Amino acid sequence: MKAFITGATGFVGSHLADKLKASGFEVMCLKRKTSSTKWLDGKGFEYIEGDLFSNDALEKAIAKTDYVFHVAGLVKSVNKEGFYKGNHEATKNLLEITKKVNPGIKKFVHISSQAACGPAIGVDSVDEKTIPKPITTYGISKLMAEEEVNKFSADFPVTIVRPPAVFGPRDTEIFIYFQTFAKGLNSVIGFDKKYLSLVYVEDLVDGILLSAQNDVANGETYFVCMDNPYNWDEIGDVTSKILGKKAIKISLPHSLVYTVGYIAEKLASLSGKAATLNVEKCKDITQLRWVCSNAKAKRELGFEAKYTLEESFRKTIEWYKEMKWIQ
Repeated sequence: MKAFITGATGFVGSHLADKLKASGFEVMCLKRKTSSTKWLDGKGFEYIEGDLFSNDALEKAIAKTDYVFHVAGLVKSVNKEGFYKGNHEATKNLLEITKKVNPGIKKFVHISSQAACGPAIGVDSVDEKTIPKPITTYGISKLMAEEEVNKFSADFPVTIVRPPAVFGPRDTEIFIYFQTFAKGLNSVIGFDKKYLSLVYVEDLVDGILLSAQNDVANGETYFVCMDNPYNWDEIGDVTSKILGKKAIKISLPHSLVYTVGYIAEKLASLSGKAATLNVEKCKDITQLRWVCSNAKAKRELGFEAKYTLEESFRKTIEWYKEMKWIQ
């Protein structure tokens, strides 16, 4: 069996590549010339040079694969158009190429995001029946990508996987929380309890593989996450236990968060760079419940998270220490 992965040089994509290789797949990894391959080198992967609009390279790779795993996506951009091009148009291009050169493919698996559905507002959690209401341009662009995927469901088998916040070895985003905590500071947003769903990267790639290899998943969408959501006090308690240290908790008012986001956005626009924190991101991180349900994935795919929050945090933090990312 052969698999083609976009976004293979990144956090989730590199773990998926490892999982597929261990499962007996021949793996092709799309990589740009500027991409680091430090998580992939020396493992027997085939590199396909190009990006999501390098049609000649994409056609050659997709024509000889059994599965396409579209993991790549744009999480920050200098403008809204960047999100639409990097998430919506790129996905559409990949689907059109697949239909052109390999309509007999076994499965096209699209890795989306809970952002495409939006937070749980007025309910405990969102699920696959929830009407999507994304609250950011990123979320809108991911939903548009999902809509493109579903348009091709009559042409070849497709499945959409929506993870919430993903953490684990190699991650550099949620890593900042652990890094700051290790230095003695626990910054939380607002004064109310905010809940979120999480997924450990190993569990996520297990869910992705299950969705690829089960025909019941054809034309379906799945949230893949831990069974229970957690608030930041619970997350802080587990982090403190594993690190063996306390951290000073500082609650940042929403008004301050928005002020910092506005300033960061303006400064980034002057430099022509994409801001990590901007006003839309502030809207994102001030929501009360980024919570989703994995009931459908458990019922239809047999998905089960292998690790508890403490076990997965411990594995993650131990890796950061081993890599000297945390002292």
